[in-house]
Amino acid sequence: MAVADKDTAVEAHEARNRPRRALGVAGGVHALQDGYTDLIYVLLPIWQAEFGLAYAAVGLLRSLFSGTMAAFQIPATLLAERLGVTGVLAGGAALTGIAYMIAGASGGLTMLVAALIVGGLGASTQHPLASALVSQAFTGGARIRALGTYNFAGDIGKMIVPALAAFMLTVLPWRGTVALLGLLGCAAAIAVIALIPRETEARAPAETKVETGPTAGKTGIAIWGFPLLLTIGVIDSATRMGFLTFLPFLLTGKGASLPMVGAALTLVFAGGAVGKLVCAFIGARIGVVATVLLTEGFTALGILALLPLPLYPGLVLLPLIGIALNGTSSVLYGSLPQVVAPRKRSRAFGVFYTGTIGAGAVAPIVYGLFGDALGVPVALAIVGCLVLVTLPLAIALRPALAVGHMD
Repeated sequence: MAVADKDTAVEAHEARNRPRRALGVAGGVHALQDGYTDLIYVLLPIWQAEFGLAYAAVGLLRSLFSGTMAAFQIPATLLAERLGVTGVLAGGAALTGIAYMIAGASGGLTMLVAALIVGGLGASTQHPLASALVSQAFTGGARIRALGTYNFAGDIGKMIVPALAAFMLTVLPWRGTVALLGLLGCAAAIAVIALIPRETEARAPAETKVETGPTAGKTGIAIWGFPLLLTIGVIDSATRMGFLTFLPFLLTGKGASLPMVGAALTLVFAGGAVGKLVCAFIGARIGVVATVLLTEGFTALGILALLPLPLYPGLVLLPLIGIALNGTSSVLYGSLPQVVAPRKRSRAFGVFYTGTIGAGAVAPIVYGLFGDALGVPVALAIVGCLVLVTLPLAIALRPALAVGHMD
């Protein structure tokens, strides 16, 4: 009897720890993969000097990685449906690490291009699969907080990995630096295989929920809830990229020096990192719709208020804009499971990330046309006004979230 009680206690303890393990694995992979993605910014000037590249070619190198990552997120989720989340997520981490090892061994531009494409393939697995893993491990308000924490982990990686590379570059050549950093991906793959709770992964395919009301559909994706959520995400991502594209030019026009522009961007990014975490907890407390109205409304007001402000008061406003600018994303990711059936969440996250990342890639081009034709302040005003479109969309989303899928 005592043995049975002990076994029961052990099982209960393991059951409590499974969600935390899932979040730990997902957050760790997110930190590494986002760090790998932003590591390219550190390496671009080195590659330009090494290979004698024009600025257009430098931009193309960056786009090879991010474009491949965006394009293969949906195929990655389809592959995971056949092979399982653990294998594909671990394989993606290993593949990105190997890509950096290939880059370190590259003797010419062709091999470097191949490495970036391979790296993009590996990175494409992380966002949809890790998000789905967290959404399966948690329920209710805890899910929104967990996805916010997962989101925040990516920002930590963006700070740590490039900073580590910058330090290593002071004592090692760039090839040795990226090759050693590539080993982190292989170590992460082993950790994923060892640490992902098998019960957490196995739960999703076995779940069979009754789909009723407006969220019912053969695909398991909400008939109108998911498209509304995706549209809000696309506009939110386009706003973020549009704002960040024009902010340096706006500040320069106000008299900011180049170092001051860099400090200003740091203020926005720091606020954004805080926003991803804090707004997830706010969303769990006051609800998704109320939080989206709050963050998107403040984003619009903040951008429009920044335009006439002098330089230094504008700098004070930037962290607050960063909180609102990035905070919406955590709430959107956290609410996706409410409008998507459990067995389709990995695929839905793939579609969602593809749409939002794609919008972020296209937005600077579109808003750039407005900037060329109308000037930077008017283009930023358009960015600020367009985000207001998300407010009625969020209100229209409320019934779908109320009906949503229960876990």
